[in-house]
Amino acid sequence: QVQLVESGGGSVQFGGSLRLSCAASRSPFSFNLMAWYRQGPGKERQLVANITHTGATNYADSVKGRFAISISYPDKSINLQMNNLKPEDTAVYYCAIGRTGGNVYWGQGTQVTVSS
Repeated sequence: QVQLVESGGGSVQFGGSLRLSCAASRSPFSFNLMAWYRQGPGKERQLVANITHTGATNYADSVKGRFAISISYPDKSINLQMNNLKPEDTAVYYCAIGRTGGNVYWGQGTQVTVSS
């Protein structure tokens, strides 16, 4: 069992920045799936970014060049730096952590609102 606590959401204006953090109750070394998802109003949950322990990253086309996912092993956290935010980035952001073929654990979600 893993508990995930997200923080860092809020309201910003177009072009602003936010940094989301997902603190895990266990070291990320235990998992090979580490990602951030988001769910906008009336939309399905979608992958925003994921990262591996080798540092390889993958981003949704809509956030490439603006968002950066990272792992902090001392803090046991998965972070998402979001720059140049747009109104279409407004969503509830969720972190997810797990193992391929095993359980996937989700955070409670943190709201990000971007105004134009």
